[in-house]
Amino acid sequence: MTLRIIATGGTFDKHYNELNGVLGFAESHLPAVIARSRMTIPVELEVLPLLDSLDMQEPDRQRVLASCQAANEKAIVIIHGTDTMRDTAAVLGAAGLDQTIVLTGAMIPYEIANSDALFNLGFACGVAQTLPAGVYVAMNGQVFPWDNVTKNRAAGVFQQL
Repeated sequence: MTLRIIATGGTFDKHYNELNGVLGFAESHLPAVIARSRMTIPVELEVLPLLDSLDMQEPDRQRVLASCQAANEKAIVIIHGTDTMRDTAAVLGAAGLDQTIVLTGAMIPYEIANSDALFNLGFACGVAQTLPAGVYVAMNGQVFPWDNVTKNRAAGVFQQL
């Protein structure tokens, strides 16, 4: 089995600019994150244009869908911004693909102390190999079906609808 990881950006992949104090995108952290995770399963990394999920539009979601449709792998993890993760999951869920697709992200960027990024990625990679075909959101040690999840912005967590 090979695992496909698709990077779309989000807080997970943001870099901190020390000169102006702004979070933005540069190169994806995913190659280093995958190496650091010490996964022994073969991983195919695909980096799409890195976006804040609030900037994602329908063509961006269709690009993610097309990547999943073109993938030979049965297990796919998508790194995505948390604000519109559910919207992209809905596009993927409606497509009815015969793959296990798990969306995950981070509330704190990977390169910032106390980030949840590495844990969320590892968790998502694990469950992507064991769940039946379908679309899921995996955040902070919990897995939710794509159509029964919401981001509780006040608490900073995902929960069932």
